[in-house]
Amino acid sequence: MMKWLGLLVVLIPCLTMASERAEQAWQWIDSGAVVIDVRTPQEFAAGHLTQAMNIPISQLAQADLSFIDASDNVVVYCRSGNRSAKAQKLLLTEGYIHVHNGGGLQELRQKRSE
Repeated sequence: MMKWLGLLVVLIPCLTMASERAEQAWQWIDSGAVVIDVRTPQEFAAGHLTQAMNIPISQLAQADLSFIDASDNVVVYCRSGNRSAKAQKLLLTEGYIHVHNGGGLQELRQKRSE
């Protein structure tokens, strides 16, 4: 029983954070943010947000992002939020000011269907 309680103590804050990051991502998307799916082309082909363009994390550093102004809002997402966290860090390092890690695709879809 204590093991389960400990697991809940860890999971509940994570679920709340995930919900909050998805909510903020949708606010930005609804306001016209650039949306980048950093998953592989195969993952992208299997399903993605209609607003998204696919730039895999492995190609992001070399991609021509000149169409994005440094002050534009940018939302990045992937499957779980790990690759998008790396993408967020990379874009911030490159001088983009407003970059949000939207987390995973399912997380975003769940928040929009609520």
